[in-house]
Amino acid sequence: MPFDLQAADTSSLGAVLVDRLTSAGVPTDPHLRAARGDPELVERGRRALARLRAAQHPDQYRYLRTRSSTLTYTARDQWEQHFSDGKGFRQVGERERELLAEHTPAPDSGGRALDVGCGTGELAACLASLGYTVDAVDFAGSALARARAEHAGVEGVRWLQLDIERDDPALLHEEGYDLVVMRLMYPFLRDRGRVLHGLGERLRDGGALVVITPVAKNTPEERRGIALDEDEIALIGAGWETMERLDADGPAFLVLRGPCHAGTRAVEKRPTTAHALTGALAVVTDDAGRVLLGRSRRGMLELPGGKTCGPEGFAAAAVRELAEETGLVADPAGAHVVTVLVDDSHGIPRLTAVVRITAWTGTLTNREPELFARWEFFDLHVLACVGDVFVPAASALDALWPGVIPDLPPVVSYPIAADRPAVPGEPAEAVRLREAMARTVIDGGWASSEPVRDALRTVPRHRFAPEANPAAVYDGGDRAVVTRRDEAGTAISSVSAAWLQADMIESLRLRPSAIVFEAGSGGYNAELIAHVAGPEGRVVTVDIDPWVVRRTRAFTREAGSGRVTAVEADAALGAPAHLVPRGGFDGSVITYDCWDIAPAWREQLAEGGRLVLPLEMGGYTRAIALERRGEVLHARRFTYCGFVRDQGQQARAVPVVPLLDGGLTLRFDDGAAAGTKGLEEALRGRRHEVATGITMGAGASFGSLQLYAATTLPAFCRLHAHQDTGIAALSKDRDAPAVLGDASLAYLIHVPTRHGERPEDKEWEWVVHAFGEQGPQLAEQLAATVRAWDRHVRADDNDQHADPVLTVHPAGTPDHLLPAGDVLDKEHSRLVFRWPGRNGRLPASARCTDTVAATTEEA
Repeated sequence: MPFDLQAADTSSLGAVLVDRLTSAGVPTDPHLRAARGDPELVERGRRALARLRAAQHPDQYRYLRTRSSTLTYTARDQWEQHFSDGKGFRQVGERERELLAEHTPAPDSGGRALDVGCGTGELAACLASLGYTVDAVDFAGSALARARAEHAGVEGVRWLQLDIERDDPALLHEEGYDLVVMRLMYPFLRDRGRVLHGLGERLRDGGALVVITPVAKNTPEERRGIALDEDEIALIGAGWETMERLDADGPAFLVLRGPCHAGTRAVEKRPTTAHALTGALAVVTDDAGRVLLGRSRRGMLELPGGKTCGPEGFAAAAVRELAEETGLVADPAGAHVVTVLVDDSHGIPRLTAVVRITAWTGTLTNREPELFARWEFFDLHVLACVGDVFVPAASALDALWPGVIPDLPPVVSYPIAADRPAVPGEPAEAVRLREAMARTVIDGGWASSEPVRDALRTVPRHRFAPEANPAAVYDGGDRAVVTRRDEAGTAISSVSAAWLQADMIESLRLRPSAIVFEAGSGGYNAELIAHVAGPEGRVVTVDIDPWVVRRTRAFTREAGSGRVTAVEADAALGAPAHLVPRGGFDGSVITYDCWDIAPAWREQLAEGGRLVLPLEMGGYTRAIALERRGEVLHARRFTYCGFVRDQGQQARAVPVVPLLDGGLTLRFDDGAAAGTKGLEEALRGRRHEVATGITMGAGASFGSLQLYAATTLPAFCRLHAHQDTGIAALSKDRDAPAVLGDASLAYLIHVPTRHGERPEDKEWEWVVHAFGEQGPQLAEQLAATVRAWDRHVRADDNDQHADPVLTVHPAGTPDHLLPAGDVLDKEHSRLVFRWPGRNGRLPASARCTDTVAATTEEA
């Protein structure tokens, strides 16, 4: 009778294990012999007995050993030879054809199908006959050669040589597929979950993925390695809305629809009788940066690892467990303890060391089939939707890549300060996408210097947003990758659009060996700057959010240059004194919206150095490059942009005044809220309209008009619509530039004046709507501002609009020391704008009732 480990008395378990192993002629560890009865060795003993049983009863355990391997061919060259020798595979049966036609017919307008592992093309030809345009892929060139020859008359099939598991999927159709079929090839995959997840993401709405596979119970024992058992079949359907199972005369015909990848859930194992738990987990990645996880018999994903033995160190334990469970061999010198996690399991204290393995050799195998179904490498961006993960494993993954698994239970982490090398590894797809992103940014004119261009091509952006799909991360357009949101769902941390990062770094005008300050962390932007600054340069990045700082440190350690220092502090206070270079930083960049310019940013900047920041002016944001000349900052460049909001002490709540039961609000982005007594009554009265005569076509830019109005009109505010009121001609969630008087308001909108089928046939005119006794005067003031903008600022080329001459002076600078211009006062600074066509007078601090005549004359 086999020994029941679960029912065994742990006080005698050590002795039983030693006796059983010794009697079988299996050498035992001296620590095991010396620690008879030690419950810490229970798990290790179970593993040893599992291997013993497998050795003593090979027939009984043959299936367990082979079910996660390919059983027959394991290398591409073997398949190449197979098809070169004229061999084939099981022919497509009549029942399979019937099921495909009945359950996955092509759309009426025609559909696109993907045949994965097409072999000699019989299934691809079948799908083409059903009306699909087919991409048929196989990694064996000899199979594709035969497919082309044997089905030369079949139209609508592309024969593509591609290893679906390892190659860059660039050859696949960008717009996805209505049908994906994996016939008789799923058991041959190593990373089954990853491949299935990726193919599911390529399905169009309403599409289906079909898996046709032998079933273990219907397959002779010697061939069960190419079949699936019921547990594996159930696992296939776990991440889908529906899985319909049909019989294809023996093989299972699985129709999967609606990929709804299961949210990851951190789960515990059953309670233990121990008084405390101590162990080490090994974090291992492959040459594509994917992390190794095992699907345990408990139905959860786990990292390699286990308990320490005697005086064994955490790193040594992780290396040993990795070899015992997966067959992979690592040098303890390349095993680094990253952090120690403290939590509990069912009330039992637990201590888990997270060990990062930086290099390994060997072939991945399942050494303990009684404990694990198989081992796979997973893309980091899918870890949020892989189902159940053992709690310590989930916490360990979060220690290396914060944010890849959301909503984890609390754990206390004690990071280890020891240095460790960056770990290389990325898929070929990321290399291609990064080059394409760089090309888009360069072609757009945002990266003019070779150092910035090289940084875009080199720094692995996806490794600083591992929770996101690389295709989204490397979007070269306006897409920022949001990495953190507040409770209301508002983005509070992100990886900015690549073009904007390149543009702001170019604006810094960095020299080799530059030392740069960054406010607002994340890792990627800092590493771009470090790359541009070169081997002797460095970056100090500061953020107020502990989670963002932890994430930045983790990512720069994993994939960085070693020249970025992340600090947790309010970035408005600048860098800690000991990190500020003598003479100040060569450049500083702020990566969040700023209402004001912190004094520390100017004070810690070297003379002639540049501060680049997104500055809010009247509610409109521009990334401005400011150059220090003494105590004054001089604007050198403006770029339209938007960033996440400041969270530090400079953060400012915008004063707002609700109107019409909250249907409208007035926003006073600079200064205090003005009085609105009598305004609601005026809004219900007659509306006065003034046409400006200024028109624009499709694609015209008017951002300069917004900034011009915000910085030249003393009574400026913004009118925002929260709902369609029937009073203001504003759509819901839109706003408009406005000026406020006594119980009066005027705002600016554009209305269509010419319609057409093509965008170039359409036209709009700027029109002012006004209410209240002073409405006509306010409307003329606003209309005059639009006309002045059209004469002096606007240009036919959107990129050639005139920028103001802007200087930034410390708060408290008296008026007589300011240059002539329009002044915008903030808490720590005074901004002076000199726009083309303005007469240069400093406007008085007029009351709302006094501003109408004064500003109309100037415009």
